[in-house]
Amino acid sequence: MNATNTENSNSSMDGLKWAVTIILLVAIIAGNYLYGESVHVVARVLVLVIMAGLAVLSASMTEKGKTFVGFAKDSRLEVRKVVWPTRQETVQTTLIILAVSTIVGLVLWGLDGIFVRVVAFITTSI
Repeated sequence: MNATNTENSNSSMDGLKWAVTIILLVAIIAGNYLYGESVHVVARVLVLVIMAGLAVLSASMTEKGKTFVGFAKDSRLEVRKVVWPTRQETVQTTLIILAVSTIVGLVLWGLDGIFVRVVAFITTSI
């Protein structure tokens, strides 16, 4: 019974946190629209960035937000494990792709020309 109360409490708090997040995001859009011309750009951007940071903070405190933050941290660790190609490997691979693409393009252009002539021959002889 205690687990049910905790789950309901977390669920209602998550709903409140999502509501705060949505209100902040709507306030960002409305404030940018309403005060777009009357407030100095630097002040407006500073306020919008602070409000966006608060919205992200509010969203990251929910269960789904915590899951996403954990996923982002794990993804960052995996990216650090990647062995990135050297400049030489990248240039060689790019040149191979360009060469193959050119060859395939020429082959398809040739086949298209042949098919056009075959279809023209068939349709004119009928």
